[in-house]
Amino acid sequence: MRFKHFLGLHLGSLLVMLLIASTPLVRAEVEQDFADEADEDGKVEDVQEDNELEEIVYESPVYDQNKFYFADHFDDIAESRKRWVKSQAKKDDIAEEIAKYDGIWDWEPPQRIVSKKDIGLVLKSKAKHAAIASKLNKPFTFKGDSPLVVQYEVTMQEGQECGGSYIKLLSHGVHTEDLTKFNDKTPYSIMFGPDKCGSDIKLHFIFRHVNPINGSIEEKHCKKPKDRLEEPFKDKLPHLYQLVLRPDNTFEISVDHKVVNQGSLLSEFTPAVNPPREIDDPEDKKPKDWDEREKIPDPTAKKPEDWDDDAPPQIPDPTAVMPDGWLEDEAQMIPDPSASKPDDWDTEIDGEWEAPLIDNPICEKAPGCGEWKAPLIPNKEYKGKWRAPLIDNPNYQGKWAARKIPNPDYFEDLTPFKMTPISAVGLELWSMSESILFDNLIIADDIELARDFAAKTFDIKRKYIDKESETFFNKIVAFFNESSWILRVAIVIAGGTPLSFTLYRLFTKSSSKESNAEAKKTDAVQPDDVDATATAGGDADAAAASSGSNNSTQKSSPKTKKSDLDVKDDEVEEKGAESAAAAAAATNSGKESQDDDAEEATTGETTTKSVRKRRVPKDQS
Repeated sequence: MRFKHFLGLHLGSLLVMLLIASTPLVRAEVEQDFADEADEDGKVEDVQEDNELEEIVYESPVYDQNKFYFADHFDDIAESRKRWVKSQAKKDDIAEEIAKYDGIWDWEPPQRIVSKKDIGLVLKSKAKHAAIASKLNKPFTFKGDSPLVVQYEVTMQEGQECGGSYIKLLSHGVHTEDLTKFNDKTPYSIMFGPDKCGSDIKLHFIFRHVNPINGSIEEKHCKKPKDRLEEPFKDKLPHLYQLVLRPDNTFEISVDHKVVNQGSLLSEFTPAVNPPREIDDPEDKKPKDWDEREKIPDPTAKKPEDWDDDAPPQIPDPTAVMPDGWLEDEAQMIPDPSASKPDDWDTEIDGEWEAPLIDNPICEKAPGCGEWKAPLIPNKEYKGKWRAPLIDNPNYQGKWAARKIPNPDYFEDLTPFKMTPISAVGLELWSMSESILFDNLIIADDIELARDFAAKTFDIKRKYIDKESETFFNKIVAFFNESSWILRVAIVIAGGTPLSFTLYRLFTKSSSKESNAEAKKTDAVQPDDVDATATAGGDADAAAASSGSNNSTQKSSPKTKKSDLDVKDDEVEEKGAESAAAAAAATNSGKESQDDDAEEATTGETTTKSVRKRRVPKDQS
């Protein structure tokens, strides 16, 4: 309960902050803080992050279908609907009321819209069997020197607790002639994609291998990636899955352009493609008198006469005595004398009423009450159960193993890449989460072609989303820095929890940086100026002293720091101690000519402005 309360308090505090930050008033202030203003000199150019967002534009990719075995970005809804066929089949191994593939498919934009032009194929329903398929432009035959490249996007828009979002590359044949009959029994050559149920997370790569001797088919399952791929099931963002299968039998699986699994069809699958040359003889049986024990109890060992198997590990301390004042006749707990039987107490239903027990007040000042027992101490006589020591077994014959015989089913397939040709792609799924979005599905034989397609689709969307998230967070941080009263409210709501400390550190750290920036613009005195001046060297101190700084209201010489508008970074690094001292003297001398009132007015005017990111215009660089 304490944990739930603790977690609820943290989440509630964060929710309040986000709600406050999302109100129209707050949004208006945030936008105002980030408005495009130029400084008085007209040479400072603001960085407008929103404009950078506008520069990331998604357009439906234009491509040549003849270069792909299959390609669909789903943006052209009318054309895409013509390609895909919803299954009208039924599963034949489950109850009739749930056997039908009645899951709902639709073409619609993602919940997190990047562009109105971006459309995906969405599995709308949950806890229903759903199947849909489309024929390829031409069959992929696995006969050439080109690889097979499969690539598509998945967005778990509502997260995922249990269900799959994999695709099947359906085997060429009579089963793919009528896709309305597509079901779980339809033959496929490859199954690829993510799957999750509870804590069991998988990224499937399964291929169906045909036995070259008897024509039987067996599924071969790829080993699991080393890293658990949990984020795609809970972050509700689009993720790109790619499978590359090469004629040399090697494969490579990537998620968001990062390789997560790779290897060979001949070594990374279970069961193995090729069976062993030899197998155990099924007729060979282990003899009954075969002794596999490496160690045995010493038959000559005897238990010592003084060994007590029943001795307890602890005994009462024989030297302990009952403390003076111990009240043996008083109980530690007594019935509450102030308690009374409730009026609605029913003896027949509730049983005999008994007052609740409370601590005996008489025992509060006594060393103890009730029966006194001596404390326990380790028993020196305790040895535990006696067991004979182990010795090497003189009759040990080793671990028994059946003799080997040639495997009658042995074969050697050195080209498992040459799978059954594929002529259709299908989604046959069941999920406990709705609104799973599929997008930009391609099948090709050119890796560069697939990368270019991803660059025009997935990469643009993720850049936009990442930039949008970064900009939103920066605005929230900036807003809380400017609106300190809201930060105080949020910290009070957090109630002194670790979250409140985190909020304080996050926003005050950023605020401190902005205060330092303002001080540099106004030459305001900072607490660390003395130390900073000291580290500048004796020349700077001498220059500051010779500047005639005799103003009684000035506690220390203001730190002189060149603006990034004056010189480039590399020029600043080349300046010696003498140049720094001269600049400090010149600055201090100029400032002494101003009276206190003018200085305060200038400082006040400048610090009222929001601190913005600044960049040097090209003509200044």
